[in-house]
Amino acid sequence: MSDTKKRILFIATEMSPYLELTEYAEIINKLAIKSNDSGFEVRCIMPRFGIINERRHRLHEVVRLSGINVSVNGDDYPLQIKVASLPNARLQVYFLDNEDFFKRKSLFHDEEENWFDDNDLRTIFFCKGALETVKKFGWPPDIIHCSGWMSSLVPLYLKTTYKKEPVFAHSKVIYTLGAPIFEETLGADFVKHAHISAAIKAKDLEPFKPADNHSMLRGGATHSDAVIFGSDAVEESLITEFSKAKGKKLLTFPGWDSDLTEYINLYNELTED
Repeated sequence: MSDTKKRILFIATEMSPYLELTEYAEIINKLAIKSNDSGFEVRCIMPRFGIINERRHRLHEVVRLSGINVSVNGDDYPLQIKVASLPNARLQVYFLDNEDFFKRKSLFHDEEENWFDDNDLRTIFFCKGALETVKKFGWPPDIIHCSGWMSSLVPLYLKTTYKKEPVFAHSKVIYTLGAPIFEETLGADFVKHAHISAAIKAKDLEPFKPADNHSMLRGGATHSDAVIFGSDAVEESLITEFSKAKGKKLLTFPGWDSDLTEYINLYNELTED
């Protein structure tokens, strides 16, 4: 590796110790630390869900990054950015917050187990907000590793709307396919709302069409440079489709007890191309 460190940005729905929905939260935590120990410069971004305890995890607002507004479905939403240091590592985790979308004390369902009808807008806000945050950092990532269904629009936005942004000029994007998590859909208008610029063509949004968990994962993987099978419970149809996808690097599930070397090798391969 040359003298200048390669940079990896993790954009994740979940990450230990802040939020653990699946076993992959633990993998993201270990990957961030291992990447850092392997000589990469690492930053992480995730949603600041209301159930994440700010005091316990010592989150504080990053004032110099405030003032970003993210437009979703014709409305502007202020983006608040908070930061914490990952325990036992010299790593920054940035949390994207907004009064309307993330203050509530539950994740995707209310107390009666009803699916929030704005989960589609929350997802778009998070994906756009993550990329706007990186622009504000002025920190060009060599690799953007997305995991969790809520990050699935990031690869599409990078290849279209944000393609000409200098900060992303050399970014390669990886998407992790995980086990399905939700049974509902993001609604009939999801694709319309996700269409944030003229750079996005109708066919780019095609994989996201049914707006269910399967199509979110499929859309994320479709627009990525590399695909990782991040669980032993990935749907068979996704495994079949992306095992033979042309022009993409592929990492099959290395097992939960992997020392993650396979991931680091993939990062190195992508940054050498």
